[in-house]
Amino acid sequence: MLLLRQPMQPLPSELATALDAMPVPRKMRALIHPTGVLLSMSLTPEAIKTLSRVSTATITTVLLKKGLRNVWMRGSRPLRPGQARLVGPAFTLRFVPAREDLATPESWSSPISTRTAIEAMPEGCIAVVDAMGVTDAGIFGDILCARMAKRGVAALVTDGVVRDLEGVLGTGLPVWCDGFAAPPSVAGLTFVGWGEPIGCGGVAVFPNDIIVADQDGAVVIPQAFLDLILAEGAEQERMEAWIVEQVNSGAVLPGLYPIAADTPGAEGVFYGRGLAGSDHRNHCSGANGLEPGIL
Repeated sequence: MLLLRQPMQPLPSELATALDAMPVPRKMRALIHPTGVLLSMSLTPEAIKTLSRVSTATITTVLLKKGLRNVWMRGSRPLRPGQARLVGPAFTLRFVPAREDLATPESWSSPISTRTAIEAMPEGCIAVVDAMGVTDAGIFGDILCARMAKRGVAALVTDGVVRDLEGVLGTGLPVWCDGFAAPPSVAGLTFVGWGEPIGCGGVAVFPNDIIVADQDGAVVIPQAFLDLILAEGAEQERMEAWIVEQVNSGAVLPGLYPIAADTPGAEGVFYGRGLAGSDHRNHCSGANGLEPGIL
């Protein structure tokens, strides 16, 4: 297993108490180190390097062919144009509608607060925040984002908004969100916890799911499908790059996208992982022991 925060140090006593008080799903307990750090059992540095070369558009295409249609988080757009593609395990946080007795500035000092949650974020994680699509209350501002950046959090992804825009941009923390607003989170939301399944942008996200975020937004890869994306994602990118070359050379789309069996130059190239078209499948099935699919 890969430990995602180094070095391992004992948690502050007040944070350990807060973590102990949090309800942790039984299946997640095996993924939590005694220091409170989430562990990733499958997202190795090599896997991150591979996924960093696969676009979110390609990931959605590959998952669509396996029946997963709802993996792109609505409202999560790059806050800064040109943000690099990032990959990491999901660290989930959840807000619910504001309730006046709970959504107060005093709640920021509660053991169950965004401040405490940030201190539990492991290095390299991507914080995924369910803000219910609320766009008139900023969930995080410059101070919280600065602390996340200091802890080595890879990125923040949310279907809500941030505040203190200039300061947030100054922290260097990559953010995918639905914009920005001046009011604080308690103006419209109540923070209720972290490390549990959430819905972000209409997508179910579980702790330690794999998040990939780029200029097209943020997508979730369920852990059970990680090996599939690692195997087929890079090949899909290679095939589409070849198709673009053919289009730039004047080729027409019919028979090229998706690739047909008689497409010049394509025979025997892109059917190894189920990437070629149906006509190509009929002529080339069985290569490498794998059956081609539909692009």
